[in-house]
Amino acid sequence: MWVTSSCTAALTPTSVALGNFDGLHLGHRQVVQPIILNRSPGQNSATVFASGQNLRSNAGRDENLESEPPATCYNDSAAPPDRADSDHNFDGLIGQTKAEGNSLSGRNSDGVDRLYSTVVTFDPHPQEFFTGQPKKLLTPLAEKVELLEAMGVEQLVLLPFDRELAALTASEFVEEILVRQLKASRISVGVDFRFGRGRAGTAVDLQSIASGYGIDVALVPLHNCGEGDRISSSAIREGLASGDLTRANQLLGRPYSLVGTVVGGQRLGRTIGFPTANIELPPEKFLPRFGVYAVRVLLKQGWEKMKEESSSYQRENPKSLIPGTPSNLSFVNGVMNVGCRPTVDGLQPTVEVHLLDWSGDLYGQTLSASLVEFLRPEQKFASLDALKTQIQADCDIARSLLTAKV
Repeated sequence: MWVTSSCTAALTPTSVALGNFDGLHLGHRQVVQPIILNRSPGQNSATVFASGQNLRSNAGRDENLESEPPATCYNDSAAPPDRADSDHNFDGLIGQTKAEGNSLSGRNSDGVDRLYSTVVTFDPHPQEFFTGQPKKLLTPLAEKVELLEAMGVEQLVLLPFDRELAALTASEFVEEILVRQLKASRISVGVDFRFGRGRAGTAVDLQSIASGYGIDVALVPLHNCGEGDRISSSAIREGLASGDLTRANQLLGRPYSLVGTVVGGQRLGRTIGFPTANIELPPEKFLPRFGVYAVRVLLKQGWEKMKEESSSYQRENPKSLIPGTPSNLSFVNGVMNVGCRPTVDGLQPTVEVHLLDWSGDLYGQTLSASLVEFLRPEQKFASLDALKTQIQADCDIARSLLTAKV
């Protein structure tokens, strides 16, 4: 997948899905899917990084797509749109050599100019730009890239959201960004999409303006899940903040994941018989409610070592984002604590995971922990012995629960 933050470096012409796409939830994927379905025959996908960007390894990227069978969801319209477009930028190839990346450009096997399935989004998030307050993200860049790549998106364009971009009127945005720079032939947006100076432009305005350039625009209806619960990033954040993982994961269409690198800690868990891996997350990652979770952990490196040492090692074929796409990912069950560790007078939030029935050296490894069940809120115990007793109980509950969900 080609990732760029410069429209001049984008592969064109494009079929664009446009939006913020934080979380890449079920509704977002409905906006993105048409640009994948409508690619010209013979197109291959590749991955590219923007120069100067430091993203984590995408080895084993499909773990973020894994989920329990999602709840039945429906949209507010009788039929899905025909096509979609997306905006996102970065210059570079992910998981491929430059030579392989060059194969992205050109024409398809029939000699016809190909359309590059492109997601276009904004960096930073517009809300962060206007408020001046950092916005915590459900899917930091590395996670978003992995998810989009697994869906089959060929290009991510990250539009630098600055005063110049914010000052463009709706018509100027379409003409300058979508038509002149990205050479969009098709565009897909949600019906509630707003753009242009002062957010004055609506999705219908986009459709009207783009039609003057001969560009088709698909307006994707809002989607609901379960009992009329609208799918939105805000609703997912609310579910995570309250510990309602069932709701959050249903809206996402997959378990919410925390992905980071194992770093050194105080090693307190080891002294009480429950060694933990301290996971350093991207600073912009949205944290769920402080407390204890039953999790399934994917180790992105060292598969054979994990398989040999863990009695709870499992090979699963969970439901993928892309129907019919096989997925064989390796997980180890675990118990995760998110919070400030009040029993030992901790001050800063940490993320620690204890892998059930497993031992080994994880320092420097990248872990992805999928949150399956919220077990209990964070609490302060009178002694380390009391904490140890509770951790054992948490492990027993998590082991039983996760085994039952296989």
